[in-house]
Amino acid sequence: MTMGLHIPEYLQDRELVASEDLARDPVFWLAHLLLTIGDPGEPTEPYGVDAAAYDAMVDRLSDPELPWPVVRIRFDGGHTAYAVYANEEDENNVEFFVRHPRWGRLGHLGQCGADDARPGLSWTELRTLATRTQDGGEGLTDPSERLLLLLPMLGDAALPAEARDVVARALAHCGIRADAAGELAATLLGEPDPDGGPRWTVTEAAPVAVCSSPYSPRRVPLALGITPDQAQALATALGGTRAG
Repeated sequence: MTMGLHIPEYLQDRELVASEDLARDPVFWLAHLLLTIGDPGEPTEPYGVDAAAYDAMVDRLSDPELPWPVVRIRFDGGHTAYAVYANEEDENNVEFFVRHPRWGRLGHLGQCGADDARPGLSWTELRTLATRTQDGGEGLTDPSERLLLLLPMLGDAALPAEARDVVARALAHCGIRADAAGELAATLLGEPDPDGGPRWTVTEAAPVAVCSSPYSPRRVPLALGITPDQAQALATALGGTRAG
């Protein structure tokens, strides 16, 4: 069952709909990941997903005539992460941001699509958001679903060796064929780039890490303009980030 959704700091002329019910369908996860990271035209049967069902899901997620689907993740300190399928007549984007009801603004992680801007999360932050569930309220609570929802925002030159296995287990848990999950995980993560990949550092300006990538919204502190106490609370909720 879906319901209308209001995000005070977001676009007020767009109808939004809470869409966590999509997470029960493996077809959603394949569509979400191929639309944002992979090749949306890739054959889907090897992953255990019927092609017609996949096409129908892509149509549902990108239809500008329908309310925009929103999937949420609540995490520590009263924060919420959002993925919004923002569908205009002439372009489609998936926008990712975080919000706290006391900020009066959004913290933009990035977006995928016509106006691509990322990465928005380090591996440490992604794992933290996947596993630290705040009780109460709406949103995804399953760690595998939370990880896959935010995976398109990942960019980190220091990915650990176990990253592929972690993502593969999440894919299999969410209904992707187990014998194909490892290959898909490798495709989604891409080739490691320890020399030129995005790096995350904490600066004197704010306790929340910033990203070295020129294409990342997080070249400046996340939710720039919040109070120092709010920034520290956000940094803690994101699990802290290694320096250097």
